[in-house]
Amino acid sequence: MGAILGLGVTHYPPLAGQDEHMARILKRVMQDPDLPERYRRPEGWPAPMRQEYGSDEGLAAAKRHREALVAGFRDARRRLDAFAPDVVLIWGDDQYENFKEDIIPPFCVLAYESIEHRPWADGRWQKAKNAWDEASDATFVYKGHRAAAKGLVTGLLDAGLDVSYAYRPLHHPIGHAFMNTLMYLDYDRQGFPYPVIPFSINCYGRKVISQQGGASSFADLPSEAQLDPPSPAPWRCFDLGRATARVMAKSPWRVALVASSSWSHAFLTPKNHLLYPDVDADRALYEKLRVGDYEAWRTTPLARMEESGQQEMLNWMCLAGAMAELDRRPDAARFIETYIFNSSKCFASFPG
Repeated sequence: MGAILGLGVTHYPPLAGQDEHMARILKRVMQDPDLPERYRRPEGWPAPMRQEYGSDEGLAAAKRHREALVAGFRDARRRLDAFAPDVVLIWGDDQYENFKEDIIPPFCVLAYESIEHRPWADGRWQKAKNAWDEASDATFVYKGHRAAAKGLVTGLLDAGLDVSYAYRPLHHPIGHAFMNTLMYLDYDRQGFPYPVIPFSINCYGRKVISQQGGASSFADLPSEAQLDPPSPAPWRCFDLGRATARVMAKSPWRVALVASSSWSHAFLTPKNHLLYPDVDADRALYEKLRVGDYEAWRTTPLARMEESGQQEMLNWMCLAGAMAELDRRPDAARFIETYIFNSSKCFASFPG
């Protein structure tokens, strides 16, 4: 019988850059001509946001934020190494990277034999230094685990969950939700020896094509008629996580189940003028997770998550379902709150 470890992390893109650029998403919105004038300066912001921004435009806060995130990843890596998995399954979202207009699967297991990617070759990194000062041709290679991936898909289909699978990429070697997770779990560059199964969730749903997984300005916000069909409902992601735990628990492998996402995103939260995330909504779900109130997670309406910019938390909904199935509570959890760095983050561990 397979052993299972549960981990929750983030794939926050600015962590891969320098501290002075960590507030770039906020500063871009502040320059948007459609932002109401009263929100263009700290005087119009919530008090915790003003305090975090400080007199240095968030630079000191960025250093603290990085320290907290790196500590979370180092702890997660220690737990992963102690568990010594045969395979690491990562629930992550694809933000108009591999899946585009040709197909948007609600769920897709990426049963690749291997993954090879040069993240710093992307044009946006030609003018910015990454956190490790690695060259543009730095190549990262990870092993897949096709046998485990095929066994998982078979088990989920047998359970009535119609998941897709892929043996090779469509448009992109690997989306940043997965790539960043792997790089951050190896923040100290000691290598990552564990085979990986990326499990893609269509978190962005109604905005995945219409907004291409993000927003650069108020002018880019789609009208109701332009929105796409929705993502899978929270309860469906939760039940998929439950079924994944059942399948993997019957397997011969030691499996780490990892959910990767930040929580509510400022650029997905128009009610906060795209300036700051819904910290209160995140806190409420965190408290439910901390005490193991999984039914509160499962019954959260999709519309409420969309309103709060919590689309990516559907990855965590899968993890919550898996831990509910295994009757696990987190032995360690930390909520890292921020108003100015686009999204609060959470780290959690659910040992066997």
